[in-house]
Amino acid sequence: MASLERRYDGRFRIVFCHQGEKFFHSLGKIPEREARSCKDRLEENLRFVERGLLEIPPGADLGVFLVSGGKLNQKPSLEKSMTLSELFAHYQEKHPAAAKEENTRYTEDIHIRHLSRLIGEKTAVRAITTETLQSYVDARSKEAGRRGELLSHVTIKKEIGTLASIWNKWALPQAFVAGPSPTKSLVYHKVKSKPPFQTWKQIERQISRGGLTAIEEKELWNSLFLTLPEIDELLQFVRKNSRREFVCVMFCLAAHTGARRSEILRSRVDDFDFVSETVTLREKKRDRSKELTFRTVPMSPYLKQVMKEWFVKHPGGQLTISEEPGKPLTPQLAAHHFRWTVDGSTWEKLLGWHVLRHSFASNCAAKGIDQRIIDEWMGHQTEEMRKRYRHLIPSTQKDAIRSVFARPKKAS
Repeated sequence: MASLERRYDGRFRIVFCHQGEKFFHSLGKIPEREARSCKDRLEENLRFVERGLLEIPPGADLGVFLVSGGKLNQKPSLEKSMTLSELFAHYQEKHPAAAKEENTRYTEDIHIRHLSRLIGEKTAVRAITTETLQSYVDARSKEAGRRGELLSHVTIKKEIGTLASIWNKWALPQAFVAGPSPTKSLVYHKVKSKPPFQTWKQIERQISRGGLTAIEEKELWNSLFLTLPEIDELLQFVRKNSRREFVCVMFCLAAHTGARRSEILRSRVDDFDFVSETVTLREKKRDRSKELTFRTVPMSPYLKQVMKEWFVKHPGGQLTISEEPGKPLTPQLAAHHFRWTVDGSTWEKLLGWHVLRHSFASNCAAKGIDQRIIDEWMGHQTEEMRKRYRHLIPSTQKDAIRSVFARPKKAS
């Protein structure tokens, strides 16, 4: 009535006839004993069909129906689990482009490439667990960054944060995932705190003693803040040596307002009020629920002069910084202009636009500006950042310790 065949690849199938027609039912790679049991069950149910004791539903898969004893009409199908690459592809295609800044999406794309590479593009999202992500953290902590040093836990946390954000804020509401991201309780390698902001002379003095690695020297230069005379000297150098005139404007804006690179690139001509002598900066870090927030910084006399001169030569359009009317400068090109300007000079130790923001905050603190005012001018600041320049606040700490250990006056 039915026969069992073993195919060349080790798979079993049942061959049987019904109403003069020949049928095949594949069993796959299973033990022979189980295959024979399936054949016997099919033969028995086929006899029930021929006696009218079992009715075949219209459109049913006859082999599946007979082997299952009439419980299944067709081969069971499991819902295909979304892979990590499919999740990321959906996100990059469907997530509103305006919801995040261009540079943020650029950084996200880098994080996505690392996550896909180490976790595996074909890994099912439902199979990603805390253990999976801990393995990712451990593997990334052994890899080197662009400058050759091991990746810091800060970078790895940002990559995990990108996954958590995509998972919880986008995939979960759309039911692409069943629950919150398994990112809690991950253990990151310990790192030391960043050093406080220091002057050029202080850093050179430490390096001259010797014994520091290249990474330790870089950490020191990353804590550099320029004094006011050094900022004046740098701006004069940039005015003479920059490839484009707008680059000098960018350096001055960063040094005299503490603006971030992204805020400078986002700036518009009408943000400069020469009557009230203020600059309005468009920020995105203070309130994540809003596309933009604004803060106002007083305009220094030098910045006022620079901006007036620039607007006379401005190529046109709304943007403060552009080479062509209405064409924005990319963050990557802005970074290149910084390096092109300082490389090969005394100023090549400067690591990026952020040094000018650090210098602005540090010089304000050194001049005794109230911390609340500095916060207002700087926008979003972390307590860790404040600690890095708080030691520059004049006399306060010295006066405090002297009051504790003041020597009593001698009795006359």
